[in-house]
Amino acid sequence: MIVLSCMSSFTQNTPSFLNESIAAFANAVWGWPLLILLIGGGLFLLLYSRFLPFRYLGHALQVLRGKYDDPDDPGDISHFQALTTALSATVGMGNIAGVAVAIAVGGPGAIFWMWISAVVGMATKFFTGSLAIMYRGKDSAGEVQGGPMYFIVEGLGKRWKPLAAFFSVAGLVGALPVFNVNQLTQAINDIVLVPNGVEVTFYTSLGIGMLLVIITAIVILGGIHRIGKTTAKLVPFMVALYFLAVLVILGSHIDMVPRYVKMIFTEAFSASQYKGEPLLGGVLGALIVLGIRRGAFSNEAGIGTAPMAHGAAKTAQPIREGLVAMLGPAIDTLIVCTLTALAILVTDVWQTVDANGVSLTASAFAKALPDTGKYILLACIAVFSISSLFSYSYYGTKCLSFLAGAHRKKYYSYFYIASILLGATTSLDMMINLIDGFFALMAIPTMFATLYMAPRVMREARLYFQQMRQSNR
Repeated sequence: MIVLSCMSSFTQNTPSFLNESIAAFANAVWGWPLLILLIGGGLFLLLYSRFLPFRYLGHALQVLRGKYDDPDDPGDISHFQALTTALSATVGMGNIAGVAVAIAVGGPGAIFWMWISAVVGMATKFFTGSLAIMYRGKDSAGEVQGGPMYFIVEGLGKRWKPLAAFFSVAGLVGALPVFNVNQLTQAINDIVLVPNGVEVTFYTSLGIGMLLVIITAIVILGGIHRIGKTTAKLVPFMVALYFLAVLVILGSHIDMVPRYVKMIFTEAFSASQYKGEPLLGGVLGALIVLGIRRGAFSNEAGIGTAPMAHGAAKTAQPIREGLVAMLGPAIDTLIVCTLTALAILVTDVWQTVDANGVSLTASAFAKALPDTGKYILLACIAVFSISSLFSYSYYGTKCLSFLAGAHRKKYYSYFYIASILLGATTSLDMMINLIDGFFALMAIPTMFATLYMAPRVMREARLYFQQMRQSNR
């Protein structure tokens, strides 16, 4: 009881300077240098590859369907399971709450810059996914592993290990589930508890957190095999259910869709709906940063998390996994985030409701589907959030394994599970700024190594496609 009382006191009376400090940290690292590294670097990769991600979409889908699977290839999970594991982390609260945050602060124009992050992010994901297979390493237990920390050491050499360690340290915090848990708790409070007259307190949020602790512990302690099998079942279901609900909303407001699609483009450059702080004296620059920041949170291109999942794919062909990896931003941001954004925009809740995050999306569903909308959204949120918890735990354990040895990775699982309680009982602003900041730190070594080794990926790609053309003759 003493521990709970102390925790309650801290989370309910979090000093404003702590919130402000975390926000200042996130804003500092998400400045123009990182924006240039992520978007400028991604654009370079797109041009350098001669738009390869878009030229081989058909082949990528064939790989995803298992046409080239070989059970004797090295790795732990299939191409499909690798993508769904990565998508279970990206197709989640970033698509529901993250998009709502972008619109609440930046208006419709923020979505355009999220799209830009996705288009260049497809090229980034192709290169990082390929490198995750090209330069797999072994952990202290002798298990084959992939991810930025391994392709930095294996591809650039042992002298670059400090850069790999920097990524891994940032990943220990960046992989924490606090934002997803925070928004799931808020959704349960707003949709279930408050409408039924239940007073929302620290202890109700803690109770939700405890339930999530139990569910998460059962799955993540089973390792990547259980994570892969679970997400392969959950991700297609959650995407289909969410698609159906949003399409019903858009169908009932079809006359409003063209207007808001047009506004996404016009507002992207006028920034007249932006409500946040200007960047370097200008609102357009601040809107661009907001859109890229939320896009990176949504699809994680260039951050370095997804390559850890793709590095576990059962394949001996790096380019195949790169092609599968590049599908992530297209599914996540260009499709799912766009549907969420249009649902919020066409219902006008972004202008009439004083809400942010998942509460804003819930308002759109409740307005468009008065009887069932908010409950459908809650079901989607629950699946999105819980599946995300499984994947992020895998990322964090890989980071600790690299830093301290595979035999110690279980300690991260315990820390990860405990952090769920923090996410359930703390403010949205603090949690999203915390994760944003550490995502930015993870992007620095990931993008540097990817840009440096891009020529190696293209050499491998030319050889792969040459062999593919010869085999098809």
